[in-house]
Amino acid sequence: MNPLPPPLRLLLVLPAVAALVCGVLSGLARLGLPMPDTITRLIGVHGALMVGGFFGTVIALERAVALGNRWPYVAPLLSGIAAVAMIAGAPTLWAAWLLCFAALIMSAACASVWLRQPVAHHAVLTIAALLWLAGNLVWAIDGRVTLAVPLWAAYLLLTIAGERLELSRFMPTPPIARVAFAIIVIALTTGALGTVVFEDAGLRLFAAALLALAIWLLRFDIARHTITVGGLTRYMAACLLSGYVWLGIAAIFGMTGAFLTGATLRDAALHALLLGFVLSMVFGHAPIILPAVTTLQVQWHKGFYLPLALLHLSLAVRVVAGLTEWFVVRQYAAIANAVALTLFMLLVVASLRRRRQKTPISAMPDTVTSAKFLTQTQRHS
Repeated sequence: MNPLPPPLRLLLVLPAVAALVCGVLSGLARLGLPMPDTITRLIGVHGALMVGGFFGTVIALERAVALGNRWPYVAPLLSGIAAVAMIAGAPTLWAAWLLCFAALIMSAACASVWLRQPVAHHAVLTIAALLWLAGNLVWAIDGRVTLAVPLWAAYLLLTIAGERLELSRFMPTPPIARVAFAIIVIALTTGALGTVVFEDAGLRLFAAALLALAIWLLRFDIARHTITVGGLTRYMAACLLSGYVWLGIAAIFGMTGAFLTGATLRDAALHALLLGFVLSMVFGHAPIILPAVTTLQVQWHKGFYLPLALLHLSLAVRVVAGLTEWFVVRQYAAIANAVALTLFMLLVVASLRRRRQKTPISAMPDTVTSAKFLTQTQRHS
């Protein structure tokens, strides 16, 4: 075990933050809002900045920290360089291949953990990393971001689902639920890969798998129990459960063909998935992941509910505006989405404190503790 010092980890986070900021601004530029030329030229790589530059870097960094060796840190280093290359205006092919190599290294890191501990959630995390690699390869070879989007989305979805599956072991889950989860993973993976050749059929299978996943998470995830605990644990559960609802909404849209390129409701479907679901997961997990990656602690308080509420409210307005084709309202709702994210980031920065004592790295210690308590309570009731 030879982990990277925390100050160097923080340096790896900086390109991810830059990718997030530029990705959000380029997303607003796509909706016709006035932006500097340095931002408008990034419209074509908006998705790559968000998925590869931001999420890819942060997830790869978290994996490297958990693994404890130095070689997996090459993954967030390469994805960070790719983000900087896109922002600087370098040829997109360079960034695409950098992301390919980053995903390859992260896949190797996940696979190494799976080989040492051959359990279901490690297998899911490995599949997720391979889907990121597949999406990056599609982008590098074909050149169309839209073709890679389902694979990138599957990468984020299975990364989250794998982590939630890991925590489900603290709650009594029937064997049939595990079988159902495996079928969902296979269907989601098949659908995402199938979009490369059969876009319509692949996306509809993908959407059906999303709906099944949303139902599974709402039924079996420990968040439905920890919502009663209070404090940070309740906040995390609120983020998770509200995200699962948005996942179901995105799935229903997708089953009507809304994920198809050029579909009228594509914006509503994609952002219900990537903002409503994925960003809710970010809001919920950031107070846990940041201390694991850095030496800083997030002092959580009830004010964190404000950006979460603003995110969901503005996203609901954005989806309704998309349904009614009220473009101006959709623009204002997108601005409110960005404000919610900005407010959350400001709250996180303002609440950072130096950790007083070293604690072992754990994916979600507060939630795990609550889950263990609930399990013991159910056994003795």
